[in-house]
Amino acid sequence: MTPSPTGPTGSGSTDVPAVTLDDVRDAARRLAGVAHRTPVLRSRTLDALVGAEVHLKCENFQRIGAFKFRGAYNALSRLSPRQLARGVAAYSSGNHAQAVALAARELGSRAVIVMPEDTPRSKWDATAGYGAEIVPYDRYTGDRVAIGRRLAEERGLALIPPYEHPHIIAGQGTTALELIEETGPLDALLVPVGGGGLMAGAATAATALVPGIRMIGVEPEAGDDTARSLAAGHRVTVPVPRTIADGQAAETPGELTFAINRRLLDSVVLVSDDEIRAAMRLAFERLKIVTEPSGATALAALLAGRVTPLPPRIGVIISGGNVGVERFVELMG
Repeated sequence: MTPSPTGPTGSGSTDVPAVTLDDVRDAARRLAGVAHRTPVLRSRTLDALVGAEVHLKCENFQRIGAFKFRGAYNALSRLSPRQLARGVAAYSSGNHAQAVALAARELGSRAVIVMPEDTPRSKWDATAGYGAEIVPYDRYTGDRVAIGRRLAEERGLALIPPYEHPHIIAGQGTTALELIEETGPLDALLVPVGGGGLMAGAATAATALVPGIRMIGVEPEAGDDTARSLAAGHRVTVPVPRTIADGQAAETPGELTFAINRRLLDSVVLVSDDEIRAAMRLAFERLKIVTEPSGATALAALLAGRVTPLPPRIGVIISGGNVGVERFVELMG
């Protein structure tokens, strides 16, 4: 795998590089001692509720509070010293922003982040806290990709896309690699899907390690771009999703991520905002963990009975926990 982090960014390029289990393992070596090896949580209460053995990969305990640090660090760590000195740019609704900002700080670089004006305050403040310069835009009228590209060109920055690059995908795939190394073979793996990078990486690793595993993506009902794209056989665009799962508010799947996911996914299921809230509440009250809405969608699908037939051993990726106290209380109210 040779492309640099300035490669595919959703531009419509037909050059679609492959991502392999070896790439995921290489990313794991780069992340060793830098990213957390997050815990896998079990709960008899949860098992009884759903009628299966459930293994929760808790990326809410990852650095920056979400899985995104894995891909960001894997991508930035491959930049030349000269490019690191110039800096990097990214566009994100929050978690990728924090991940790039922290990875840049760890590697002695600087980050310029394009973020929606309505980004949750906790994510905005955390990104700034890691030393990033934030450039705001209106997610309903602005084009974050165009803004990011312009900044990168004007300032000589490396553009680090949130999901549309093989180094990002390989880094995210280390979540499934670690999970299966700890649990052994699973019958199914539920993964939240936004732009598709986490699913593409997880599916690359899981299907290579456990042939026959069912890969089940989960999207919010208002942001079902991947489900619609799989049904159509090509990428489709939906209106900007209005959902509490802001980290999954994608309008269209990435070109590279969709190429991988259409090959490796078994299905995509949808959950409502109320079902996401219920999963967040159960995670807090019974499992004693805090999840952001996007981080809880895979658990929500399991609790809502979206997985049929129900396999005996299921992995669930809790993708993040970045939610402020006020927002959490508002959602639970």
